[in-house]
Amino acid sequence: MIVLTAHGTRDPAGPRIIEELAARVRAGGRLPVRIAYADVRQPDVTSVLDSVRGHRAVVVPAFLAAGYHVRTDIPAQIQASGHADVVQAAPFGPAPELIDVMRDRLEWAGYRPGDAVVLAAAGSSDPRALTEVRQAAEALSKQLGVAVRVGYAATAQPSIADAVAAARGRGRRVAVASWLLAPGLFQRKLYDAGADVVAEPLGVHPGVVDLVLRRYHSAQQLVAA
Repeated sequence: MIVLTAHGTRDPAGPRIIEELAARVRAGGRLPVRIAYADVRQPDVTSVLDSVRGHRAVVVPAFLAAGYHVRTDIPAQIQASGHADVVQAAPFGPAPELIDVMRDRLEWAGYRPGDAVVLAAAGSSDPRALTEVRQAAEALSKQLGVAVRVGYAATAQPSIADAVAAARGRGRRVAVASWLLAPGLFQRKLYDAGADVVAEPLGVHPGVVDLVLRRYHSAQQLVAA
């Protein structure tokens, strides 16, 4: 069983994306999938694990960087459940398939060669998470053959708006690549940052579905070993 664990948002569009992602993972992997949230929304990981006792559970953190929630919150909620047969998979992180998804979203939004590019991420107080964001920006830069700045929706600096302003030199268009999984407050900050092109979140792209299943199977192999 997969316990797909997202951050949570008060924007109803966010949970709809997570529910659709879970449905596609369920169909693609022919596996039971339950949804949990690390923050903001319910059910949390503890509640979901309490409800599936007697079944092996793999908690897959749907997080693009391994910050506080991945390193502290989710493990604490797993421990609080007392579930006897559960493993936490690796988070999404800057996986190569997600860089491909981000590029697809950017090109679908109208990116053109010659545009300045800003990668917009959620932000974190954990320097390890920020390192992973920079790795994602470097990987996108290699794919596009252009320098990619980073801007953050919260916590870290520079802000998305500041990154867009800094990128707008010599009248160039600025395109923002969304390093976010689902719509919500942070995605709205991308639209308000003054860019010419704004990509949609990674969402339920087939590459994201494949990554969830890959993380699940990798965790299963570790348990078997």
